[in-house]
Amino acid sequence: MKNESKERLPERVPFTDIPTGETMSLFAPAGMDHLLPDPKNIAQWAHQVVWTDRMLETLLNNQVKGGKWHALFDKVYSELNLFDSACKVLDKKGAAGVDRQTVSDFAEQELREIQLLHEELREGRYRPSPVRRVWIPKPGSQDLRPLGIPTVRDRVVQTALVHVIEPILDHTFHERSFGFRRGRGCHDALRVVEEKLAAGYVYVVDADLKGYFDSIPKDRLLAMVNEQISDRRVLSLIKNYLDQSIMEELRTWTPESGVPQGAVLSPVLSNLYLNPLDHQMAESGFEMVRYADDFVILCRSQAEAEAALAMVRTWVEGAGLILHPEKTHIVDSREKSFSFLGYSFRGKYIFPRKKSHEKFIARIRELTPRKSGQSLTVTIQKINQMTRGWFGYFRHCYWPAYKGYDGLIRRRLRCQLLKRHRLNPNRQSRTQRWPNAYFTMQGLWSLQDAFIRFAQSCSY
Repeated sequence: MKNESKERLPERVPFTDIPTGETMSLFAPAGMDHLLPDPKNIAQWAHQVVWTDRMLETLLNNQVKGGKWHALFDKVYSELNLFDSACKVLDKKGAAGVDRQTVSDFAEQELREIQLLHEELREGRYRPSPVRRVWIPKPGSQDLRPLGIPTVRDRVVQTALVHVIEPILDHTFHERSFGFRRGRGCHDALRVVEEKLAAGYVYVVDADLKGYFDSIPKDRLLAMVNEQISDRRVLSLIKNYLDQSIMEELRTWTPESGVPQGAVLSPVLSNLYLNPLDHQMAESGFEMVRYADDFVILCRSQAEAEAALAMVRTWVEGAGLILHPEKTHIVDSREKSFSFLGYSFRGKYIFPRKKSHEKFIARIRELTPRKSGQSLTVTIQKINQMTRGWFGYFRHCYWPAYKGYDGLIRRRLRCQLLKRHRLNPNRQSRTQRWPNAYFTMQGLWSLQDAFIRFAQSCSY
């Protein structure tokens, strides 16, 4: 019976399959489109406090006079817009900026703070504070990456500004851009990659932009915003954010280029700067899939891939950016693997990429030290919290990966138990003393069992 159940187990669940009741985003099944939000329909997610039906109709029908939007700044400093923006910022409970004002401090004086921001913006007295820079670990690497933390007040104003300009800019974005956009996500991008690989686009240009957020030319970026928006006060506010100084320890400076990672405004502006590349590649017939600054181009032949990479190099050089020389290459995915958004693709096999795998192992080891003062119940609870979140993203991998991770977790837990229970009068092996069923009874969440349930819940 055990072997039969394994035979019935699918090797993996495709990205195109989802459990009943989950949103499929861009890829709604035929006949179910009316049940799912359409990310292409800006009217479904545009902020209603700002965007009236008449404005949306003008935007979606491309009827704006002169092709540019005027008189938008009053919508930025609208008290209702600022209030809704403050609610979003407070819900995220981010860290304090250079003024040390926490979200709790802001919440205590919320009405007063919103009124002050409204008056400062309306009267032209508002000026952003410097951004507090911290360094955080880069996922899957020992390197650190900079993160800018604006003040709570600045985050509120930036959110209000995004409410106004995001629909205008997003309306011009290409459908193959998935990063930081409403109704789109990593699995949507991965779904397109999977479909193109299955269709024979096996030669992959795996490109990496070196220090993208820090290298975007400010003047060119602002000029691109000006192509869609002509309100001088809106443009001036965006420029003020691009020219924000950075404070690190006791040093303050203003970077010559780039947008601060961590700022509310950065995602939409970073998407805007790469938007011409999306359209150029599509118009040239190349299958490019982009998530923020991470993108791959899927081709049918080596020659086509080389032509695509040459076009990217030319565009990147002209845009003042840099392709990472070591991380940009062409791969035949039937013979060598390539990584995209945490997954590693090679032939029919899809696993967590090496860095994602190593990060998982490191986290499990961190949660299961041999000498631990925590009870087994508490340790299992922490492991379950971590593995549930991990599986939520990596649930489309080749199924033996989950079996291996389950085995690792149980081995680590057995090592802990062995330290606590050294006496073994019956001379039993570790697996006899603590079989797999023992950990199941203790509430350990199994990745392999989760995969089986996930596979059964999907439609084939």
